[in-house]
Amino acid sequence: MKKIKIAVIGTGRLGTLHVKTYSHLKNKVEIIGVCDTNEKIGQEIAREFHTTFFPDFRSLITKVDAVSVCTPTIKHFEIGHFFLNNGVHTFIEKPIAMTLNEAEELVRIGRFKNTKIQVGHVERFNSAFAAIKDIARNPLFIECHRLNKFPKRSLDIGVVMDLMIHDIDIVQGLIDAPLKDIQAIGINVLTDKDDIANVRLTFENKCVCNLTASRVSPEVMRKIRIFIPHAYISLDYIAQEAFIYRKEGENISRKNIPIEKEDPLKKELEHFIDCVREDKRPLVSGEEGRDALKTALAIQEIIWTEHLKKS
Repeated sequence: MKKIKIAVIGTGRLGTLHVKTYSHLKNKVEIIGVCDTNEKIGQEIAREFHTTFFPDFRSLITKVDAVSVCTPTIKHFEIGHFFLNNGVHTFIEKPIAMTLNEAEELVRIGRFKNTKIQVGHVERFNSAFAAIKDIARNPLFIECHRLNKFPKRSLDIGVVMDLMIHDIDIVQGLIDAPLKDIQAIGINVLTDKDDIANVRLTFENKCVCNLTASRVSPEVMRKIRIFIPHAYISLDYIAQEAFIYRKEGENISRKNIPIEKEDPLKKELEHFIDCVREDKRPLVSGEEGRDALKTALAIQEIIWTEHLKKS
């Protein structure tokens, strides 16, 4: 099967990781080039990975089968729409777009042009989550903590769109019921957007999810606890560890869930390439990316309207 010709748009931290990961998939892809508005950085990445620098993403259109869009969120729609409209399969880092209308249009054009869209919700490809997702169906209560040190990046969006959206995607994928109610509080600490947020989601089936996200924490944490009938599951995304706790008589037992640790980004990008090669629907398609964005925007609206300090 022929190699997929791919390019990476945006060579910041995440874009560079995409290029590096694709360079380890040489049996499946050929890296045609990289593109960035910062020519100096783009040239450096191109030299490091022995590929070509393109100052304008439009000049790639006749050269590639697929692209990874790793730019600031505000550019996702423009770049994604351009490639999808020209029949190029497109991986878009999360969030899929800035607005719901933009996300809907990307989904529409992808369907119309029969081009793949995959959105970068990388936790779906975490080995720990993959190990527990089948036993975590029909949860009763979910608690998520996603804490980060101040990143000095992705500051065009708040913590809900940057970090919490991962957990929004996870819980909406686990819970087979419509969202009924949102309660949210958030504050800005170091930026003019939400830097800390706490959210309570209630679904029609009465499942409740508490989500906490911070990008001004002294520690890094990525954890989720999922309560199911007669047991609960504790998962650490960073350590790629998971345990299931069950009542046994008067005691609570803890059992380790076997996990084969792998690089989530490698699994995610390899899945994208396989979907392109084999004409399969991505695990996190444009529709899933849109649905996560819809909830994130609703949360953000509550926080920005009711709680955010005005500078």
